[in-house]
Amino acid sequence: MLATVFAPLGEVGKAQRVEDRIVEGIAAGVLIDGDRLPSEAELASAMGVATVTAREALVALRSRGLVATRRGREGGTFITAPAGRRAELVRNRLRRMSRVELRDLAIHYRAIAATAAELAADSAGPDDVEVLRRTLIGSGRGGALVGEFLLELAALSQSARLTREFGRLHKDFGPLMSLLHEDKDFDTAMVKLCERIADAIAAADAAAAREAVIAQIRTGLVALIDEHSRLAEPPAGSERERPQRRTG
Repeated sequence: MLATVFAPLGEVGKAQRVEDRIVEGIAAGVLIDGDRLPSEAELASAMGVATVTAREALVALRSRGLVATRRGREGGTFITAPAGRRAELVRNRLRRMSRVELRDLAIHYRAIAATAAELAADSAGPDDVEVLRRTLIGSGRGGALVGEFLLELAALSQSARLTREFGRLHKDFGPLMSLLHEDKDFDTAMVKLCERIADAIAAADAAAAREAVIAQIRTGLVALIDEHSRLAEPPAGSERERPQRRTG
């Protein structure tokens, strides 16, 4: 997933695109607080842009408080985005998305994940299933654990192309799902669905594995649409909520 953050931008190598790509990496949890970014020259080379363009993007990120630059032997440009700031970035992204865009992303994500589950059920052995189950062992909210589970599931498909595509999609969709894991009931339900997927793969039941993945992402999409609607509502006391005074 880290490689997708610094992948070449193509012909449109504008500073805004570089800035957006790094912000996406922070929102996805690929770049975390304290991580050191590549140098300006390395960043420009990786993304296929001019050094001045990379420099401009870093200036914009510094102005937003998302990176800080330190001088000296141990210096460089570092991510400055604690967990709370990351959640804010993800919520802002969800707020800007349309429902059509959100649904389309979820459908693509579901199709790749469901196919990976089928392939894993056909080929995974007991050791693979044990690795899959171990990803669900940990403390704190389960959002990161579920994300790691699904990434491991994609790897078990034994398709490098499918795994790369899922990693790219997870960078976009995973952070949105992570917002929902703040609800303990949702978190518990998602972990249980992961356990159901693992059971189906252990039983070599491709249809059951696929259905459990579809159920998981469908549940997430419904919850994300509700969250999207909530974020779109004007804050209490805003101008939009105040009744207009009648004149005349």
